[in-house]
Amino acid sequence: MSRRGGAVGAVLALSFALVLTPPAQAATVTIANGVQFTDTAGHAVQAHGGGMVKVGAYYYWFGENRNPDNTFKAVSVYRSADLKAWEYRGDALTQSSAAELRTSDIERPKVIYNSTTHQFVMWMHKENGKDYNEARAAVAVSSTVDGKYDHQGSFRPLGNMSRDLTLFRDDDGTAYMISAARNNADLDVYRLSSDYRSVSALVHTLWPGSSREAPAMFKRDGTYFLLTSGATYWNPNQQKYATASSVAGPWSGLANVGNSTAFQSQTAYVLPVQGTQTTSYLYLGDRWAPATGGPVNSSKYVWLPLTFPSHTTMSMSWHQQVSIDTDTGVVTGK
Repeated sequence: MSRRGGAVGAVLALSFALVLTPPAQAATVTIANGVQFTDTAGHAVQAHGGGMVKVGAYYYWFGENRNPDNTFKAVSVYRSADLKAWEYRGDALTQSSAAELRTSDIERPKVIYNSTTHQFVMWMHKENGKDYNEARAAVAVSSTVDGKYDHQGSFRPLGNMSRDLTLFRDDDGTAYMISAARNNADLDVYRLSSDYRSVSALVHTLWPGSSREAPAMFKRDGTYFLLTSGATYWNPNQQKYATASSVAGPWSGLANVGNSTAFQSQTAYVLPVQGTQTTSYLYLGDRWAPATGGPVNSSKYVWLPLTFPSHTTMSMSWHQQVSIDTDTGVVTGK
């Protein structure tokens, strides 16, 4: 979701010369749905509730990696050129990164690139690992996408509770953080500061009292889409979306997408797959294991192509497999 012009592209090429080995040209790959992905070493991919950022030819996937008791272990990062072969790059943030992280819950890490500061900025939902009452946002930064991130601390944005969150970087470089507030009853949309490390203003409180969480925002052909789930703990529910011509609104009412359980998943992120032929939009969801008594780290992934019957409508159907060509941008269900 990052926008980079020629100058920024040159900076990134210089910044990541040591870590970016040019991959082989991506070919069409097929990904099975509702399974636990493995990395190139054969280990389970631990990137739950995560998000992606593309740098050069690679997609970088950040997500939750938990201890057996479901507390925070790390934000792990993987990279892939084709969205199937995921190479584990390390842990961007760990329990030892800061004192307040030693016993904690860290959920839904998202990363965006700041082309002015030349830093990658991560936002997360932070709890104390003992109860669910802190409702804070946390920030960490790094000069390299898959390096060690420097924890900047946690806080309540403008004094408001903040739980499930996402980031969105607009075409003009303005960044936004969207998070569940007031015990998940509301959804707050914040504009971030120019360095993306703090909140500068509350833009909206959307659909007060509607209990929406797990937000994912993206932009398609000038229309902003905001996809969310209901707040039913680990259990899947009906995903809904709204649209607007500006982040500032007005936003439409909520409309259903997918079936009543989002095919037993909850949204984590929507990834634009931009290629030479088209830009497709891929729903990335988690099929949470705690819903059936398992640990978070045994959760499975559900990836589905989103389709758009009109400029402001969206649909999502079940497919056992998804075909992805990152070169052309074509993503289809099989």
